[in-house]
Amino acid sequence: MSANKAKNSKPELLLRRGLWKAGLSGYRLHRRVRTASDSDWVSSTRHSSLTTHHSAVRPDISYVGKKLAIFVHGCFWHRCPKCSYKLPKTNSAFWQAKFERNVARDARKAEDLRNIGWTVLTVWECDLKQDLPGVVHSIHKALT
Repeated sequence: MSANKAKNSKPELLLRRGLWKAGLSGYRLHRRVRTASDSDWVSSTRHSSLTTHHSAVRPDISYVGKKLAIFVHGCFWHRCPKCSYKLPKTNSAFWQAKFERNVARDARKAEDLRNIGWTVLTVWECDLKQDLPGVVHSIHKALT
């Protein structure tokens, strides 16, 4: 799992390229957004072991002025409802729990952002592969 990139994944780069070509620049990448549940956040230092990262919300792409957060999700890791990926056969209990945690974390982060007035879009890897112009158009509509 350490080989799986959290930032600059292929689907994310594909979307960013599409946004750039459509003239929708001005976004920020992986920028931390303070949320209501963020009050217990402690910045990490070399000497502090009291850091909590569970409340940090870092959308893959954000338009801060428009309060638009975009999460680019891989279909396998985030359990796309349209794709029917099966659980790995080995250690299936571990994988089931991991995928459930991923989905719960995604929902919690989106809800935290909505609670402070942000619009949240989730872009799935399969949608980018099938209809990149349509995805870019939906982002353009959300920005206007």
